[in-house]
Amino acid sequence: MRTRWIIALLLLIPFSDALLLIPVAEWLGPLQTVALVVLTGLVGMMLVRAEGRTTLRRIQQRLAIGELPANQLLDGGLLIAAGAFLLTPGLVTDTLGFLLAIPVTRYPIRTVIKRYVVKPYLDKQADGFVSGGVWTGGFPYPDEGDDVYDVDSNAYRFDDDGDAGTDRSN
Repeated sequence: MRTRWIIALLLLIPFSDALLLIPVAEWLGPLQTVALVVLTGLVGMMLVRAEGRTTLRRIQQRLAIGELPANQLLDGGLLIAAGAFLLTPGLVTDTLGFLLAIPVTRYPIRTVIKRYVVKPYLDKQADGFVSGGVWTGGFPYPDEGDDVYDVDSNAYRFDDDGDAGTDRSN
């Protein structure tokens, strides 16, 4: 069900691009619209290259001090998506590409992706150990029909003299 929404959203982007280019071409003219789309793509790709270099430098710095560059790797993936959006002709895709390429807007997008995509996926793979949602109070309650043995706390203690389960409070 979720995959259908993602596919529908991805198909909606080029459709909205086409619907937006028609009024812009009527307002600016067809040649100026093509020039605008090409110009935004070129400027965006230069921005993506510069941000990519900065991100690579930050990855190397984090690795040099022995830390995992998780945020920087996610930034790299977002920059790849930004480059793909900027290479696709259209004003909506260029806007999405700029949102992913500019650090001021990329960092909140990265935070949302980490919270709603990365952590749930890792929690599913690691049975809750990523977010700390693990069962730490012993074993969870068994299913119906399983044999349950309740044991008195004194019934399994062994004393030094070999008596098991005897109560010495008398």
